[in-house]
Amino acid sequence: MGFNVAIDGPAGAGKSTIAKLLARELNFIYVDTGAMYRAIALHLLRKGVKIEDRDRFAAECRDADVTIRYEDGVQQVILNGENVSGLIRTEEVGNMASASSVDGEVRAKLLDLQRNLAKENDVVMDGRDIGTNILPNADAKFYLTASVEERANRRFKELTEKGVACDLETIKADIRERDERDMNREIAPLKQAEDAVLVDSSDMGIEEVLECMLQTIHKVRK
Repeated sequence: MGFNVAIDGPAGAGKSTIAKLLARELNFIYVDTGAMYRAIALHLLRKGVKIEDRDRFAAECRDADVTIRYEDGVQQVILNGENVSGLIRTEEVGNMASASSVDGEVRAKLLDLQRNLAKENDVVMDGRDIGTNILPNADAKFYLTASVEERANRRFKELTEKGVACDLETIKADIRERDERDMNREIAPLKQAEDAVLVDSSDMGIEEVLECMLQTIHKVRK
């Protein structure tokens, strides 16, 4: 049975960045569940499905084959035999992932894969409902968040550095909309697990967040 670390939180809180660093520090496998949902979202977009076409999500995702593999310890996301790791980080894919992940059939499609990975390996897994739904018995749980303004600023900086034209107010609006959708969805809504440690990174650097989590994990492992 693996040692499991669950990190939940809203979009743009830095979950993936911290989870990767944490996994590297602990020599655990990093499982980016959001990337799996993004792969499904990419599949839906390629089939011409729009966010408002919610009645099509279940049917159109059935022929999506999503798996993961690891190369040099880095997770690669495979969609129908194609490595799509470099194609799933756009705003369009992210918004579709947030919308389609509320669908029960989409979630069920990926649930077994995620739980089996955690059962067989020491993992750090991040997402929206890891500690509350996917790994309710995780050894260590965290809820990582930051203010909307801080999350938007981080995203704006990230996109700008990549040369992507973007608007800060639009990013803020997208984040608020995604928060509302994630926190109020019928199936496995985003919320802090009762036994999760709250980490607000609004005024914290990456190293501070990492050290905070490592201290908690080391206490649990003693």
